[in-house]
Amino acid sequence: MCRPARRLCALAARFPADILALMARLSIAGVFWRSGQTKVDGFHVTDAALYLFETDYRLPVLSPWLAAHLAAVSEHLFPALLVAGLLSRLSALALLAMTLVIEVFVYPDAWPVHGTWAVCLLVILSGGPGRFSLDALLARRCPARPVETTPDSG
Repeated sequence: MCRPARRLCALAARFPADILALMARLSIAGVFWRSGQTKVDGFHVTDAALYLFETDYRLPVLSPWLAAHLAAVSEHLFPALLVAGLLSRLSALALLAMTLVIEVFVYPDAWPVHGTWAVCLLVILSGGPGRFSLDALLARRCPARPVETTPDSG
């Protein structure tokens, strides 16, 4: 590899993981939040959203009414938690599961888009939310205590 390419690679390797985690959290939160906004009017799921879940989405097992409400709540709750960086890994896991459902049952041809979403969510799942999160703040303030074990009595 030539010297400029090595320098570029070295520079890219120094990109702060905390910034990457923040960018992943904010960008994927925006995608899901905006989708959730299309499903609600105030605190009510719209008739249009219910219609889509009845006619186009047709998820197995769940009723269209329940699926529409779960999607609307999930697309608001988990992105808000990601923006705050609170319960980030749980939120990323929930949205990853939702992404998989969308890919498999709703839009199977949209795998390039869903793959991009999955990468953002996997960055958060694997590396955590980064230093700029409530999760990190709580971890600093409340360090995990080691589990105490007792010797066997037998």
